[in-house]
Amino acid sequence: MAGPRTVFAAEQDAASEDLQTGSTAAPIRELTLEESLGAQIRLMRRKLELTGADLASAAGISLGMLSKIENGQISPSLATLQAVCRALNVQLSQLFATFEEQRDCSFVKAGRGVVIERRGTKAGHEYELLGHLLGGPNVVEPYMITLHEEAKPYSSFRHNGVELIYMLSGRVIYRHGDERYDMSAGDTLLFDSQAPHGPEELLEKPMRYLSIIIYPRDTENE
Repeated sequence: MAGPRTVFAAEQDAASEDLQTGSTAAPIRELTLEESLGAQIRLMRRKLELTGADLASAAGISLGMLSKIENGQISPSLATLQAVCRALNVQLSQLFATFEEQRDCSFVKAGRGVVIERRGTKAGHEYELLGHLLGGPNVVEPYMITLHEEAKPYSSFRHNGVELIYMLSGRVIYRHGDERYDMSAGDTLLFDSQAPHGPEELLEKPMRYLSIIIYPRDTENE
């Protein structure tokens, strides 16, 4: 007969199987120590604009060994890692610290976001940045946007990535490309933000909506 702990563990396992995210994103696989060290070495090498041959020669190891290290295929000795770190001019501890670091997270208290007031044609468009992540392959910019009484329409925004608009209050005709959408509280619009877009008719002011913009990090400064 199963004891209380066994029954509880089984219930916990069943619960964890049922409580899965609705996202279709692939589950994350944690990197091994070897993969993490290799990825960091490759990143540091590229930042210094060194070829694999350059780093291997400076560290006194073969190019084949360096390739295996960067791809996490072998567990290098501390002496080898120290030689690579000397060639990169970094501390050995920096490689291991990266493996242990926590995932990025941003927390902003209500009303404490960074507020930006647009000028010129976009006067009266107030943007409150609700968070910022320092790492990861994508940049995520969540804004609380308020269009005040003096706000003017502007439907020519264009930028990389995708954008989600979620209306909280007020009413607006929002243009995306050749289409117009009558949006009020509770409505959502998700679109490719490379097409011209923005609030074209401000029907009920003031209005507030959440805007989340996502684009690849490597285009952030282009």
